[in-house]
Amino acid sequence: MESNNAIVALSALAQATRLETFRLLVRHEPDGVPAGELARLLDVPQNTMSAHLATLSRAGLVKSERQSRSIIYRADLDGLRDLTLFLVKDCCGGSTELCAPLIAELTPCCEPGAKPC
Repeated sequence: MESNNAIVALSALAQATRLETFRLLVRHEPDGVPAGELARLLDVPQNTMSAHLATLSRAGLVKSERQSRSIIYRADLDGLRDLTLFLVKDCCGGSTELCAPLIAELTPCCEPGAKPC
């Protein structure tokens, strides 16, 4: 990931409704959530939610798929991975023992059958 792409992604997440939306979509992987349901769950007008989803989509953090008359939104986990790796790529100057606590804290969230962090 290039710095400019990371800045766009971080800027997209630097707003409360978009951050909440993204986190909600991550929790609902891999099924996703219809746009109208997102608006309802977060108590946001549908047109406002559409604008937030467009911003997250342009930032490479969400993707959408039409299913019949609904548009299902999902977190773009590849975009999340790229952003996370960009942020920690040079973690602690390559001193793995300094990054170990960060990795250890993330790992339980991603193990099969793990409770959400």
